[in-house]
Amino acid sequence: MAAGFFISRTVGIVAIVLAVGAVATIIALSVVYAQEKNKVCSGTDDTTTTTTAAPTATAAPNATAAPNATAGSTATSTADPSKPWNRWRLPTTLMPDYYEVTLQPFLTPDANNMYLFKGNSSVVFVCMQATDLIIIHSNKLNYTMQGSFHVSLEGVDGSTAPTISNTWLVTTTQYLVVQLNDLLKKGQRYRLFSIFTGELADDLAGFYRSEYVDESGVKKVVATTQMQAADARKAFPCFDEPAMKANFTVTLIHPSDHKAISNMPAQSTQQWNTNGEMWNVTVFQTTPKMSTYLLAFIVSQFDYVHNYSENVLIRIWGRPKAIADGQGDYAVKVTGPILSFFERHYNTAYPLPKSDQVGLPDFNAGAMENWGLVTYRENSLLFDNAYSSIGNKERVLTVIAHELAHQWFGNLVTLRWWNDLWLNEGFASYVEYLGADSAEPSWDIKDLMVLNEVYPVMATDALTSSHPLTFREDEINTPAQISEIFDSIAYSKGASVLRMLSDFITEDVFKEGLQSYLHTFAYGNTVYTDLWDHLQAAVVKNSVSLPSSISDIMDRWTLQMGFPVVTVNTLDGTVTQNYFLLNRSSVVERPSVFNYTWIVPITWMTDKTTGDRYWLTTSSGTNNQFKVSSPSWLLLNLNVSGYFRVNYNPENWEQLLTQLSTDHQVIPVINRAQIIDDAFNLARAKYIDVTLALRTTRFLSKETAYMPWEAALNNLHYFQLMFDRSEVFGVMTRYIQKQVTPLFDHYQNITNNWVIIPSGLMNQYNEINAISTACSYGIPRCQVLATNYFRQWKENITHNPIAPNLRSAIYCSIVATGGEEAWDFIWDRFKEATVVSEADKLRTALACSPYPWILNRYLQYTLDPNKIRKQDATATINSIASNVVGQPLAWDFVRSNWRTIFGQYGGGSFSFSRLILSVTQRFSTEFELEQLMQFKADNQDIGFGSGTRALEQALERTRANIDWVKENEKKVLAWFQGETAAS
Repeated sequence: MAAGFFISRTVGIVAIVLAVGAVATIIALSVVYAQEKNKVCSGTDDTTTTTTAAPTATAAPNATAAPNATAGSTATSTADPSKPWNRWRLPTTLMPDYYEVTLQPFLTPDANNMYLFKGNSSVVFVCMQATDLIIIHSNKLNYTMQGSFHVSLEGVDGSTAPTISNTWLVTTTQYLVVQLNDLLKKGQRYRLFSIFTGELADDLAGFYRSEYVDESGVKKVVATTQMQAADARKAFPCFDEPAMKANFTVTLIHPSDHKAISNMPAQSTQQWNTNGEMWNVTVFQTTPKMSTYLLAFIVSQFDYVHNYSENVLIRIWGRPKAIADGQGDYAVKVTGPILSFFERHYNTAYPLPKSDQVGLPDFNAGAMENWGLVTYRENSLLFDNAYSSIGNKERVLTVIAHELAHQWFGNLVTLRWWNDLWLNEGFASYVEYLGADSAEPSWDIKDLMVLNEVYPVMATDALTSSHPLTFREDEINTPAQISEIFDSIAYSKGASVLRMLSDFITEDVFKEGLQSYLHTFAYGNTVYTDLWDHLQAAVVKNSVSLPSSISDIMDRWTLQMGFPVVTVNTLDGTVTQNYFLLNRSSVVERPSVFNYTWIVPITWMTDKTTGDRYWLTTSSGTNNQFKVSSPSWLLLNLNVSGYFRVNYNPENWEQLLTQLSTDHQVIPVINRAQIIDDAFNLARAKYIDVTLALRTTRFLSKETAYMPWEAALNNLHYFQLMFDRSEVFGVMTRYIQKQVTPLFDHYQNITNNWVIIPSGLMNQYNEINAISTACSYGIPRCQVLATNYFRQWKENITHNPIAPNLRSAIYCSIVATGGEEAWDFIWDRFKEATVVSEADKLRTALACSPYPWILNRYLQYTLDPNKIRKQDATATINSIASNVVGQPLAWDFVRSNWRTIFGQYGGGSFSFSRLILSVTQRFSTEFELEQLMQFKADNQDIGFGSGTRALEQALERTRANIDWVKENEKKVLAWFQGETAAS
């Protein structure tokens, strides 16, 4: 899953309204049809005794959202932990073999204004150990009672099943429990059958609904899915753990003017005319063995564009208008080359006959790697040349590559439990850059891993509230705990350490071990050490020289949190490592068997030579090749291939700064960014003086490359957050204006006054940096440019004169300087936007207003899904919080509305951690720390869900910020004053 981000006018629609009897007939037919298939599969003539209950009971359900509202027993309120149904993990006594699931979503609301789906499911399972208990996941489903019970049970292959004594639902642990009168027999197969109803809610989880308004103003409803991590149980009862792999045969009953798709191609479609309404029954081919969280099905009126890669059908689906406008063309163009790349990379054919990719109007994550049916936010799949920027294009490319990487690594071979999530997501986050590079080789996109993954995650991993990549299996149990680990550590640190591993064993050896791993465990489950074993075998076979085994080296990077700072003294060649913490006085409560030391692979160069990799295996060592004297310099961690920071003795720092000021291009471009990023972070951690870090930005007045500029702007952003409410910010603004003006001039020149698009990905990104920085720091020529664009646009609303790459920066400047008129203009354009990437730019820019009343009104809009889609609400609050005027308003809003926000999204939402980080990112006073602690205390009863760890990290960051500002404010002010005195 890619980690991740227009407005609907509510218009009445002419709906298909079915009589109760017609609905009952369709469900009854589908039940009988499923059972006929069951008989064929089992080779017996056994019939289930519950079919007669299906038609009447499913026709008229009542409260769909309350599992315990059905007839039959329910769980008691006191949870006895010795009872298996009160434990979060399934017993291992039963193992599913195959499911047959029939679902019918109703795309118009019922008399209670609720959207429902109805269905039935049979699962054939094998008894692994004799038991008189069946425990299966179920959440927010209402069951049609079969006699006195929620389910029925029969033997398969001629066996006889025990009779049922009782069934009940346990809402806390999300189970349906079946108590039997006798034991299931080891080795025997049984079939569990159920009939149920659920709500097709707009909660972005399980089987849910997404909505959009077409170009005629008609509201359209899409029934779609998001099962990861623990929401397949919300669509049908299932053994909802990744190791419980099974085959699935899905049947969808849907209006005949809608299309149905699932993981596999359709096998057959039958039409039924019921009371003059046409319904289709689409049966899909049976899937390979797979985990429940990868199942997907969609009913929509979407269109698609298609292509082939070898014999694999590729389809890009989306709203008909979006597809007609060519917004799927880029995705369909790059999918084939990426699939071909991964087939070669894995030395394994794509495992399925087709690859569907669907852009959804409402989607919680960035994308989801459902096997053969990948789902995306629209902005991560659809691209419009007229509206979308180069950043949108890179987003589409890398997210597609990320999700397609999972089709093998994650889907074909799946981690046994969520505690090893980092290997699944970290791996995809690493190889997405390789897949993207294969499709757009001129972009040099692999270099961006340092800026996009390594440095951002180091900011989190340098806190004592970080966590190791790998958890113990018993540490991760509840759905909220599972959701919480879908964080930057899993994705970006996972990617960073795998990139480091691939670098020191070489990419070819890494691929060889990876291919062996995939071939060995295809259609099965693994733990992370299985990959280490196969990589070790490849290392031995290829005689790669390492100081220890793969497992010994990598355990230090995966089983303990954090990373080292490597300090080298060029006077005597000594090298030491220390656990890098942003606040060196903070207490590390999580113990490490490795005592927070690492086995560190160090690449290096001097101004004269590039040396062999040096391994630092203990806390300190000596390498005589690291001795250099003036004017020579030493540089460690070339291209930032290692996951660590580097510090030098003062003499070497001076030599590096001299080199940057005289001829910066002698130092590789990634390492120019590294010098800046390491220096600023070392200064925050008090390893070096803050003025040394600031001096690394002096050469930028001569720099036109993207990576050093981006590193500097990212780090100066911290200074902005700490000081934009103090006198420091005035003189800091003058310094940044001085440094960015030559860059602004450079791009104005080479683009012929912003008309020509620069060549190359990085060059376009730095043009955006030049405009964005110049406008946000008040350079008059940039603000005049924005004002002129605004005037031209108002004169002809149908013609937007602003190039797509520049829109985010220019829109923000328009809103920031144009008052209420500009805000209303941009809001109107947002409401009209039919391209989601354009809507995103407009929505984000609306947060740039300097007026508190406008920002407060905008915050209220985030609670109204008719104004701001649910999926975009937290991102909008985050944007407002990034504005110095909006930050306290957003903080007050989140505090006062936490219960509402938490209730809307549930504890498992992935967006809480980003929300908490955003609204607290400026906190640097004792008063703000007290407010944050009070917020934690006030909401203990409802909790913070997936934001629990982020709240601890916010507290730790705030304490570190308080200390840093106290210590550095005067020094920083004096430095900026000195640099701008003559200007």
